[in-house]
Amino acid sequence: MTPLVVAAVLLAAVTHASWNALAHGIRDQLLAFTLVGGGGAVCGAVLACFTPLPAAGAWPYLLASSVLHIVYQGLLMQSFRLGDFGQMYPIARGTAPLVVTVLAAVFVHEVPDGWALAGVALASAGLVGLAVWGIRGSGLRPHWPAIAAALATGLSIAAYTTVDGLGVRASETPLGYIAWLMILEGLVIPAYALATRRGRLAAELRPVALRGLAGGLLSVFAYGLVLWAQTRAPLAPVAALRESSIIVGAAIGTLFFKERFGLPRLAAAGVMVVGIGLMMAG
Repeated sequence: MTPLVVAAVLLAAVTHASWNALAHGIRDQLLAFTLVGGGGAVCGAVLACFTPLPAAGAWPYLLASSVLHIVYQGLLMQSFRLGDFGQMYPIARGTAPLVVTVLAAVFVHEVPDGWALAGVALASAGLVGLAVWGIRGSGLRPHWPAIAAALATGLSIAAYTTVDGLGVRASETPLGYIAWLMILEGLVIPAYALATRRGRLAAELRPVALRGLAGGLLSVFAYGLVLWAQTRAPLAPVAALRESSIIVGAAIGTLFFKERFGLPRLAAAGVMVVGIGLMMAG
């Protein structure tokens, strides 16, 4: 985890939280993810014109990852429909690092040392605490269907993170990998929206097109940085550091969606910072 890798992953974290907030801000989530997916596919197509094709060994990972990303987007849409951004986003993102740590140890043989493992655990605890304490501090009862959708989203994130970590290393071209991943995954939800909304789709997309397409561009940039980082550092620390986007997400929820932050979430953020410090020491 060199300073350049850390900086790239932190920038990806900010960008990722921003595109998720743009998507959440569009009331009709199918429209939001149609625009994000379509915008990502267009960016991928342009990028593919200037990058080499991924190596043959990367294509099974690309196909598997595109399926996992589509599942992830469906689950994320559901969690955003059911819950607050400031609660669902941290649960979804906070679940992933520990699961990635286990998957990376099993499938990539990247076993973290004691300090790094403690750091990943603390960072994950802090991230989840941002959501759980937020629910308690709000005085609201947990909405279990929303929490279940967010947890399932986190598991899908862990799955595609591990698959892409292997795929991008086999691709010999991180830019080519991200380009074709965006193309493969980005067209499915727009195709579904076109089939179900038919003649209404264009009129419904028009008022939110700019925000949605901006979200698609940001999503490509954010995940491209993560994929590049995965070629330079172990998967688990990259996954954990990436989820510092939760702090950005919590701040966005407070500033733009008027969702409560409070001292418990500040404490959780402090735990996360300590965890990142231990992770860096490892």
